[in-house]
Amino acid sequence: MKEIFDVVVVGGGMVGAAVACSLGGSALKVAVIESSPPLPFAADQAHDLRVSALSIASKNIMETVGAWNGVVNRRYCPFRRMRVWENEGDTEFCSDDINYPELGYIVENRITQLALLDRLQDFANIELICPATISNIRYCAGNLSELELGDGRILAAKVLVAADGGQSRVRQCVGLGVTSWDYEQHALVIYIETAYGQQDITWQRFVPSGPQAFLPLTGHYGSIVWYNSPDEVNRLKALPYDALKDELVAAFPDCLGQVNQVLGTASFPLRRQHAQHYVKPGVALVGDAAHTINPLAGQGVNIGLLDAAALAEVLLEATTNGCFDIADLAVLKRYERMRRIENLKMMTVMDVFYQVFSNDILPVKLLRNLGLGLAERIWPAKNKVMRGAMGLEGHLPKLALGKKLV
Repeated sequence: MKEIFDVVVVGGGMVGAAVACSLGGSALKVAVIESSPPLPFAADQAHDLRVSALSIASKNIMETVGAWNGVVNRRYCPFRRMRVWENEGDTEFCSDDINYPELGYIVENRITQLALLDRLQDFANIELICPATISNIRYCAGNLSELELGDGRILAAKVLVAADGGQSRVRQCVGLGVTSWDYEQHALVIYIETAYGQQDITWQRFVPSGPQAFLPLTGHYGSIVWYNSPDEVNRLKALPYDALKDELVAAFPDCLGQVNQVLGTASFPLRRQHAQHYVKPGVALVGDAAHTINPLAGQGVNIGLLDAAALAEVLLEATTNGCFDIADLAVLKRYERMRRIENLKMMTVMDVFYQVFSNDILPVKLLRNLGLGLAERIWPAKNKVMRGAMGLEGHLPKLALGKKLV
């Protein structure tokens, strides 16, 4: 027997779970399929290597759907300041300048996911199917999509939401193409214990080999992101932790402070990918299934959560009006119009920023140092940059503004 759902979300990560939570309490019958549950959280656990800088807009979304307390009750690190510099050019942003208590929050990805998954189980209209595998996907425009699970269950969906990552199986099955390229750099993530206590600043310094970034974590801990060539990242990652600490101290600025020890490492290639279309009849892409962005400013998860909020808004408005089929291409195109251009703007800004700062050409160096110096002094521009990083610029979904959908 087929089980019919209004919406089936494939992928219960941060973005997929946010889609479901945003539909919680509505008249829509929703299923979320996730292959494996995240490990439970314990306060004495070491920090995960995978962390994100959640924006104010992301916090608004999670707070409005009732999931933010699940973060606050676990572990997170607010930050008030953000510093960017290269040689003489230097600018520091502070939330006080625009009357906000924080610029954002460093949160482990697993904690964000756990908070959202916990919340979605409070809604009677949502079923979390986890752990689960998908053995077959059948898509036919104009008809219900069918998913056959490994245990034999067959789910039929009016709208199939692809929240299954950059290599999205759903996206490939429905024939939505992507444009992509590699940046020919890797990012090395290093989890460290520092002599400093918990900090309220995140910073990024630019050097010819690539950016160097620091993200504060709770207590005497931090996350370093070191961009470099693939060969150099592989060399660094292969070093014993004591030797890697020595390299870190030699290469990074003094404001890093004393590094007591290196506790873990991970690395990943930098790649840009953007779906040529986000929707087809009965299908919508969200998060990494729709776009992967240069992690330079940590906006990947944030724009994914904005996708989730926008898609939920479109589906719920169509349902409320009562005269629209939520699977209709005209309905789903509204979501694409809301998000694709906004995401493309963010991706382009990150690409330009990356290209301008990732070379050692003297005239370009002089111009970018001048630009950073001017950014420090021109308040309207500086405030606009801060609001952009906080997710408060552009056409925003209602949830990002703290407005409930149901």
